[in-house]
Amino acid sequence: MAEDPAERTREAPWRAGMRAARANVVPGLVVQSVMVVLLLAYYFHPATREVLERLAAVKVRWGYAYSAVAAVVAGAAVPELLRIFVFQKGRFMRRNLSNFVFGSVFWVLIGILVDFFYRCQAVWFGDEAKASVVIPQVLVDQFLFTPLITAPLTTWIYEWKNRGYRMRSDFFTIAYYRNHILPTLMAIWGVWIPIVSILYTLPETLQIPVYSLALTMWVMIYTWMSEERVGRG
Repeated sequence: MAEDPAERTREAPWRAGMRAARANVVPGLVVQSVMVVLLLAYYFHPATREVLERLAAVKVRWGYAYSAVAAVVAGAAVPELLRIFVFQKGRFMRRNLSNFVFGSVFWVLIGILVDFFYRCQAVWFGDEAKASVVIPQVLVDQFLFTPLITAPLTTWIYEWKNRGYRMRSDFFTIAYYRNHILPTLMAIWGVWIPIVSILYTLPETLQIPVYSLALTMWVMIYTWMSEERVGRG
């Protein structure tokens, strides 16, 4: 079979990943810095610790419903509100509703999945802020759970949406993973390895609330930068 010319000219996955990682440096550093401050405040500032423990108590009462609601806010509501009130000058468009509905369904799935995974991690490795617990949790999170589940799932579903809800014939091939998912993974690792390292030093009941805060900030900053690039183009 003849080689597809597009494949010959396609940017190398590692180059695409490095380019995406560089584009995410600023939002990544902002979110990581806030997470470091929050971690220090939790352990050394009693008032902050009290607020976060109250938030953890709400998470315990609500269970997976908390994760679902928080994920919708971070992944669906925040980016659309930002688009409407900042980039669309307060004008509501039909696509905002479709984006919100799609984002809500997707992020509810991701929020519940991540919550379940964090609970499993606490059972598998423990729930203490020490290296023997945190390091394996980070490794399993970023080098098994992310490359095998969340990164492929996110890439597939968003491309499916962007293609008018039509599947590509090569979605589940090694070539697709190499050319599309691997660059995404490299960008994810640059931002989220430090963040999940911080998350796993917190009690399990607090991990989803702080993860939701990190996700909200990340989505806000990333949406802002993405829309700004579109506007300049």
